[in-house]
Amino acid sequence: MRLIKRPRVFEVSIPQQVLDTISAKLALAHLTYAPADSDPWRHGMSAQYLGEFLDYWRHSYDWRSAEGRLNRFPQFKVQVEDIDIHYYHLRGSGRAPRPLILTHGWPGSIIEFIDVIERLAHPERFGGHEDDGFDVVVPSLPGYAFSSRPSAPIGPRRVAQLWRRLMVDILGYERFFAQGGDWGAAVTCWLGSDHPDCVSAIHINLFLGPPPADAEDAQTRAWRQSLEAVQSRESGYAHLQMTRPQTIGLALSDTPLGFAAWVLEKFQRWGDTKGDIESRFDKDTLITNIMLYLVNGAVASSLWMYYGANEESPRYADRVCIPVGVALFPGEFLPMAPRAAMERVLNIKRWTRMKAGGHFAALEEPAAFADEVRAFFRETSINQPTE
Repeated sequence: MRLIKRPRVFEVSIPQQVLDTISAKLALAHLTYAPADSDPWRHGMSAQYLGEFLDYWRHSYDWRSAEGRLNRFPQFKVQVEDIDIHYYHLRGSGRAPRPLILTHGWPGSIIEFIDVIERLAHPERFGGHEDDGFDVVVPSLPGYAFSSRPSAPIGPRRVAQLWRRLMVDILGYERFFAQGGDWGAAVTCWLGSDHPDCVSAIHINLFLGPPPADAEDAQTRAWRQSLEAVQSRESGYAHLQMTRPQTIGLALSDTPLGFAAWVLEKFQRWGDTKGDIESRFDKDTLITNIMLYLVNGAVASSLWMYYGANEESPRYADRVCIPVGVALFPGEFLPMAPRAAMERVLNIKRWTRMKAGGHFAALEEPAAFADEVRAFFRETSINQPTE
């Protein structure tokens, strides 16, 4: 019999010495040159914007105010196997709120869901009905933010095992729903594939698993070509983090501005920004997301997920037979495979083309995201059998 650990109440409160060290490094930061170009983002991170960002970070950003925002909802930490997992847990409204776990990705964090937690738990506060409320659980991935790092890289399939233990063994939910994008989508699909005995349905806004090789109709071939073109432009970071995460991790961990440059370019290119990063993400939110890596020494360990995923099975163990909802956000930089191809591996029950938003869907379009997630799970019973 395994000993079940009890959750401990947690509150974000970073020692001032940690903040002073980051500030001192920012004060010594030096911006280098950039190519002459009418598009300052064409060659990667814009030096012009990074300079503005650095000035705001040093002279206007207030971490203590960010702590207040992060501490809005109940937080806990609990040891799950050999990892200390940090998570939000907000009990929902209504007679029987259904449990829902939301999983973020890289280079995001729990901040992605900060504006949807209350919307999902208490919909009546936003014009909805209280009986649509969820018990919302939002964990930090292992090695991210306030979750401890594993001793060696692990992938999303292992994280799915940890989430099952968190939800069932520790929080006591016999069945639950799951949602995710980026790495969160991979974790969520593994939950659906490996744990249908306790996961009733899943919702994703990205699919990282390729359709079967025999799905070679004209639409799928066109999608593969489109994906290859995007990967050739955008995936250099992923290959590096997948093969040599420790090299880039060591290089970025000691330079706050360097890590900011590595991350900000992704938000500008992956969000539905149309070239203007602050049309979707304000500086305070961007800095808070970056700080969640810096204040915990999580820069290097967050990259391990890429290596761990590369070591795991490249496909899901079998077809995901529980109900699956898919939301396609128009600004997502990775093209989604055609529905017919995805249905060979996913039991898709809802396929929604969203009006706006990109890779960081919950952060970019919190109201539309919450409405879409609620709509899918409303039509899916927590005890619904697989197909």
